[in-house]
Amino acid sequence: MKAIRLNKPGGLEHLSLVEMDDPGDPGPGEIRVRLRASSLNFHDYGVVSGRMPTEDGRIPMSDGAGEVEAVGDGVSEFSVGDRVVSGFFPLWQAGEAAVADFRTTPGDGVDGYAREAVVRPASWFTHAPKGYSHAEAATLTTAGLTAWRALCVDGRLKAGDVVLTLGTGGVSIFAVQIAKAMGATVISTSSSDEKLERLKTLGADHVINYRTTEEWGRKVRELTGGRGADVVVEVGGPATLGQSITACRIAGHIALIGVLTGRSGEIPTAALMARQQRLQGLIVGSRRHQQDFVRALEATGLRPVIDRSFALGEIADAFRHEESGAHFGKICLEF
Repeated sequence: MKAIRLNKPGGLEHLSLVEMDDPGDPGPGEIRVRLRASSLNFHDYGVVSGRMPTEDGRIPMSDGAGEVEAVGDGVSEFSVGDRVVSGFFPLWQAGEAAVADFRTTPGDGVDGYAREAVVRPASWFTHAPKGYSHAEAATLTTAGLTAWRALCVDGRLKAGDVVLTLGTGGVSIFAVQIAKAMGATVISTSSSDEKLERLKTLGADHVINYRTTEEWGRKVRELTGGRGADVVVEVGGPATLGQSITACRIAGHIALIGVLTGRSGEIPTAALMARQQRLQGLIVGSRRHQQDFVRALEATGLRPVIDRSFALGEIADAFRHEESGAHFGKICLEF
């Protein structure tokens, strides 16, 4: 079967399409999945670019979607033909966060889903939403579930709340869609007026160009009558966190997800304390979170935004498209 391997020291030029042995039949408690799609995330880019070193020959990509080809003894949750999607932390099934690194994450600590077939424990997958294409399902593992947890699990979002999203990456686009489906008011930022218009078509109630409005935190407060946002989906990191604290209401929730502007920096802790806000870091979620998310998608009819798809052998071009920043929504591999 075909697969992608990443050779040391990393970098897009070190991604190779190879032939490897078929994984064979599933054992007890396992399923064999014919993989059909994956989606690109900032974490995947960190691995393939060499910024997050992994083992030589690693098969990248944390997101995998496809159909079940065979089930092992003792598997009752899945049947042949079921459409499934992978989990980001396959050993974190439910309850509080149980991981603080990527040693068990496919495409990083273990081989991922840039290949045509895989045999894994059934608990590493959940059912995909009914009616979803494989590419659509593949967007849920990382970006979709991160937005869901930020808003609906940790953020305790309810109808009438105000949500602030930053930028137009996969997590932020999902956050706009989920927040609107939950009855929230959405304020979104971007440096592109064209992308701001597209955010409006997704339901954003207010948009702010953060290049022309540098004090966008104050603008959020202005748009909310001085109150601020109930939940902030913070994907930027140190360079944007100060403005997010300004934008968030007293006792509001800031979901710290991204490090797009760096891994460390100065944090206005006095402002955070004075406004009595909850700043919570998070990385994706558990299998139970994903199952809840899938049910919500089926109930609301929400569909992910896919910018463009590439073939498996075009994986380097797909990441170059991500590097360009021109995309709006998710970039996928379909194979």
